Amino acid sequence: MNRQRQNRTLPAELSAPAVFGWRSRLAIIVAGLLLVSWGGPAASAFWGSISSGPGAVKADSVAQGARPSTAISGANVTVSWTASTTAAGRSVTGYSIARYSSATGGTKAAATGGCAGTVAGLVCVEAAVPAGTWYYTVTPTLSLWQGTESLRSTATTPVTDTTAPLAPVITVPTYINQTTVGSVPISGTAEANSSVTLTVSGAGAAPVTQTLTTLASGVWNAAPLDLAAFTDGTISYSARASDAAGNTGPAGTATSTKDVVAPTVTAVQLNNAAGKTLGVVEQGDSVKLTFSEALMANTICSAWTSNTTTQTQSGNGSSQVLVNISAGDVLTVSQAGCPSLRVGSVALGGNYTGTALTFAGNNTSGSVLTWNPGDKTLTITLGAGGPGALTVAAAPTPLPGFTPAAGVTDIAGNPLSTTQVTSLTASRF
Repeated sequence: MNRQRQNRTLPAELSAPAVFGWRSRLAIIVAGLLLVSWGGPAASAFWGSISSGPGAVKADSVAQGARPSTAISGANVTVSWTASTTAAGRSVTGYSIARYSSATGGTKAAATGGCAGTVAGLVCVEAAVPAGTWYYTVTPTLSLWQGTESLRSTATTPVTDTTAPLAPVITVPTYINQTTVGSVPISGTAEANSSVTLTVSGAGAAPVTQTLTTLASGVWNAAPLDLAAFTDGTISYSARASDAAGNTGPAGTATSTKDVVAPTVTAVQLNNAAGKTLGVVEQGDSVKLTFSEALMANTICSAWTSNTTTQTQSGNGSSQVLVNISAGDVLTVSQAGCPSLRVGSVALGGNYTGTALTFAGNNTSGSVLTWNPGDKTLTITLGAGGPGALTVAAAPTPLPGFTPAAGVTDIAGNPLSTTQVTSLTASRF
């Protein structure tokens, strides 16, 4: 009798509908667990209560993984993807990464290195990937459940090259002058499609660096550099090439000489030849012009080919050196052996003649034009001709002057001014 009374006085929360709801939920959860145990870890759905109320049990599922993107650095592949959630918007707990050797089909291989196992983030790096072309996938996981594998990434081919590039060849100007210093061209060759790091250094300023990529032909061109901050002297260049696999080779080197100072005339001197009459212009007399630095020889006479050895012009007949002195006592030179001759004119500083004179001659009696780069002197020696009819005394002081021709430069290419320079020291033939 007592037991029958208890059955008739069940608590309100265990009334028939409530009992049924509770038992229904229990049965559904048990069925869900059995489904999971049958499906194993690869099952994409799981069961759980995601709202309240009687019978409020629903199935949730892990969404398909997002198609990953890849980036290559040598033999290393960086795999990245966007986050996945369940159908109900819950965050997943990790991702498993795999790769295939083909865009479709093929055998699945688990990723290694930083992409092995379950990855909690949204990016990983698989180091030392075997040679080949690979297609990566991402599969989201939530505890024992996993979603559908993503679509495969685009083809990814890591570089397994372990050979460093050769040293780049660097092409630079031999000299940097006042005209080119603000935009110095630098180019060269290196391994095709490699990255070249160029460093330019010199006294007076910090090194300048550029990084550029070679063309398929191996040619590279740096942006022209302003090297005005460096002091005159040696400018050094160093370039190293790095290939797509990350191998960096030895440095290629080159140098330039920076000189932005223009040459000047430092002395103008008239010399009386031994045994000749002082104050009279005649054969054997000479004019010596001295400069602050060596000049580019072929800017004086286009037939001269060396900047380091003494250069001379003389000859016979039509190749004679002609030294002309005008009635106004201005000396000039002409010579058929120099297709382009740039000497300029010398104002003698005294009255040597009232008429035009020419000194030429042949062989040992001929006029001679001589450039001596060691002494930095240009000497004009008078051949047969004359002499002048007038004599120049020591007083008033005869101060000769020299006006250079346009186009004469120093070895670096800086131009010699065409402004007349008058000697501070008296001299006469």
